[in-house]
Amino acid sequence: MKTSDFHFDLPPELIAQTPIANRDRSRLMTLDRETGETGHLFFYELPGLLRSGDCLVLNDSRVLPARLLGHREPGGGAVELVLLTDKGEGLWECLSRPGRKTRRGTELSFGDGMLRARVEEELPEGNRLVRFFHEGIFLEVLERLGTMPLPPYIRAELKDPERYQTVYSRQLGSAAAPTAGLHFTKELLGRLEARGIGLAYITLHVGLGTFRPVKVEDATKHHMHSEYCQIPAETARKVNETRARGGRILCVGTTSCRTLESFAAEDGSLSESSGWTDIFIYPGYRFKATDGLITNFHLPESTLIMLVSAFAGREHTLEAYRRAVEARYRFFSFGDAMLIL
Repeated sequence: MKTSDFHFDLPPELIAQTPIANRDRSRLMTLDRETGETGHLFFYELPGLLRSGDCLVLNDSRVLPARLLGHREPGGGAVELVLLTDKGEGLWECLSRPGRKTRRGTELSFGDGMLRARVEEELPEGNRLVRFFHEGIFLEVLERLGTMPLPPYIRAELKDPERYQTVYSRQLGSAAAPTAGLHFTKELLGRLEARGIGLAYITLHVGLGTFRPVKVEDATKHHMHSEYCQIPAETARKVNETRARGGRILCVGTTSCRTLESFAAEDGSLSESSGWTDIFIYPGYRFKATDGLITNFHLPESTLIMLVSAFAGREHTLEAYRRAVEARYRFFSFGDAMLIL
């Protein structure tokens, strides 16, 4: 399986730079994964496309204000860190810029010394292990000093940081938003429940590895970064009861899908679970727990479009993307959505 098998031509102007005014007014393409047939609607029409007894699984992770701007000590130049993974006891895996100026032992300062740090280790792929020193609660300090780590393809300023959070986010820990959930409003969630559609929540803390390009020609040789996820007992119960009644399980986003598929038994059943996953889903994978998928439009040759292709078929997926480009859909994090059933 070649990485180039998942290429498509995307005009740069279709990459959404800002969120639309109303979350649920984004466009929604429907894709029948058996026939490849597509339809064109709006996201607020989602309840009418589902059946009573279905269940949506949503990722309730909340994005950390994980981008820190400071300087090297003593009296050094500017430095930028993006926090990726909490290793415990004040130690975080981070991206750092400029990398050549953040060698092991480098001392850093943020917010006029409110937060200090030391580079403890340089990791093989270029990331750093950084230990932080501060007074009070670290996440409160981070809320004061940090900013949203927007994806590299978004260059516009985000005026309201909450637009890069889902309305149901509550578990702080992601370096990037689970963007398929950005289309939901509280009113839309209420309409779904009123139609008898269940809502269940998992947590997967998204790492910036989600934007890491596939650099190998043989895509199956790509190594996924590990991400922490958990399935609460209540979610496992809802999913199992839905399946027992003949309802469908629809994952909102690739993160929800990867979480369910990481922990599901062969018959698709779930139990309360937590741990790290580096599952890489590409064509040929047999889905155990996912009957439907709501997702945004992804980068060419990315692990995300490979997952969608595994679920809907590569040919159907690439043809749907061709139609999306032709119809001027908005792409990536702040873009439009697709419902695959």
